[in-house]
Amino acid sequence: MNQLLHAKIIGTGKPLLILHGFLGMGDNWKTLGNQYAESGYEVHLVDQRNHGRSFHSEDFSYEHLAKDLVNYLNHHQLSKVHLIGHSMGGKTAMQFACEYPAMVSSLIVADIAPKFYPPHHHEIIDGLKQLNLDTISSRGEAEKELANHISAFGVRQFLLKNLYRQSKEKLAFRFNLTVLANRMSEIGATINAHAKFGGPCLFLKGDKSPYISDEDIAQIRLHFPKANLETITNAGHWLHAENPKQFFENTLQFLNSN
Repeated sequence: MNQLLHAKIIGTGKPLLILHGFLGMGDNWKTLGNQYAESGYEVHLVDQRNHGRSFHSEDFSYEHLAKDLVNYLNHHQLSKVHLIGHSMGGKTAMQFACEYPAMVSSLIVADIAPKFYPPHHHEIIDGLKQLNLDTISSRGEAEKELANHISAFGVRQFLLKNLYRQSKEKLAFRFNLTVLANRMSEIGATINAHAKFGGPCLFLKGDKSPYISDEDIAQIRLHFPKANLETITNAGHWLHAENPKQFFENTLQFLNSN
């Protein structure tokens, strides 16, 4: 039996699926999701497998993540959707659009290119592995311990949003750390060399982010011939959180024109 992804659905109108990045969850997009909902969209804040409240599985690849979306759309009787994906979610969105183009009205990819990225989250994974949740009893204690391994306050806060009380005595993370730590090469994987999506497509990059370079534009256009590339100012890889106003304005204009 196909397992169903968890999602929070807000608003009514044209369906818009938002896919979070590595170690994130749909709830990270709640503020922007509400804005899209107020602008005439039925917004689905999706938790991808091994993340958020969705199911855990040993199987983890972009092919699996794309098939999860097919199951989700079929369950909710959605024949065609707009897609926004950030980072890992952007790779899922690209994979899905290329494999199932008839189900995609338009595609927005936030700060990721269709290329291979070497594993580069070791510091975060190692820091998370060091946390002993059998002895840590509060978010404050977890934050203090994590600070010994991860210096960036914003990154720690992002990760600790995943912390929840599994029982009265025990804290746990919502993401499946064991599987994700062992699948780092799959997370950086490229999409299929012959994959193509001919529909409307917008790539957004942060002006301070190294994730999309000028050299990547030719490869983007190879897979997505109708792609436009825009830059979000004063923003790094977390462009939607660092400059949400410009991100929302650019994406809404694109969505409304498709």
